[in-house]
Amino acid sequence: MDHANATYYRRLGEYIRPVDVRNRDLKVNKLVGLTIDKTFIPSVANTIGTDLSNYKIISENQFACSLMQVSRDEKIPIAIFKGEPCIMSPAYPIFEIAKTDRLLPEYLMMWFSRLEFDREASFYAVGGVRGSLEWSDFCNLQIPVPPIERQRQAVAEYNAIGNRIAQNKRLIAALGETARAIYRRTFIDGIDPNNLPAGWRMGTLGEVAEITMGQSPDGETYNLDGNGTIFYQGRADFGGRFPTARVYTTNPTRYARKGDILLSVRAPVGDLNVTLHECCIGRGLASLRSKYGCQSYLYYQLENLSDVFNVSDDDGTIFGSINKDELHNIEVIIPEKRKMQEFENIGAVLDKEIEIKEQEITKSIELQKLMLSRMGR
Repeated sequence: MDHANATYYRRLGEYIRPVDVRNRDLKVNKLVGLTIDKTFIPSVANTIGTDLSNYKIISENQFACSLMQVSRDEKIPIAIFKGEPCIMSPAYPIFEIAKTDRLLPEYLMMWFSRLEFDREASFYAVGGVRGSLEWSDFCNLQIPVPPIERQRQAVAEYNAIGNRIAQNKRLIAALGETARAIYRRTFIDGIDPNNLPAGWRMGTLGEVAEITMGQSPDGETYNLDGNGTIFYQGRADFGGRFPTARVYTTNPTRYARKGDILLSVRAPVGDLNVTLHECCIGRGLASLRSKYGCQSYLYYQLENLSDVFNVSDDDGTIFGSINKDELHNIEVIIPEKRKMQEFENIGAVLDKEIEIKEQEITKSIELQKLMLSRMGR
């Protein structure tokens, strides 16, 4: 055995120490929270009248976690902090690595990101239904500690994949904004519905799109094993542009075809995705296909109907759903077909590139998961 390069398992508590620095002088005012997906987010909590001097300060390369409800959620919200110091609720345990010459913070965060880590932590969680994890049990969790050079190599490889994901996300955003800008310039800016260009007219969404309202199959036909047809119930399955297949049904009812636009018809109404394959859609969705063969045009047209989908009643409450007749009868501008096709020639190319980049992201994420699964071997 090569002892110099061997990986040894050690108690987490041997390498970390609690940090409890309070915001006594109120110099830090940016408040952050922690998500179950192991990321920090700006907090939207109302802090008016709150004594922020008792809040904890978190700094670069320190960790925050929540050890409550671990058994119930089967996941520990835990993340490494990057950036200028912020404050957090005193309820969050904050800790740092005491021996950075033996354990890299980024390597430890990789270990925390493993599904296996969450499963082990939830196994040790106690406290009845909520299932909290005691700090002492958290410290007793075993972690692999390979030589520091192997840690640096693993972190570098993992971050390289993460950088590719971030780059592709930036490209997707730029491609989408380009398509939106062209759409707005062509079909919105300077266009007066009461004085439309020659060949343009007012019409309804049902005139420009084939619309299929979803219908949920019997719940007993659902499975997570890939048996039958992919089933999307609602926007919970949506991604940035394309949905993620999780649930299948052996008795599909209403279908969407590959390339159809999926529209959320239940609160929040109006969210969009595009399906990359034939699928079954539940009652939370409708599928739309352009009657003019201009699917990209239809997508950006729907994006620009947000004011319609978000219309409120007299009490200021956003409507919780939209039915078939309401959807078909939404008033839209119908340009001459030549204009739609001109946009389609550009928009379809941009949307295809978005699809390619999304697929690259999916493959990169799978590669990261594979790397994490092999840690400690």
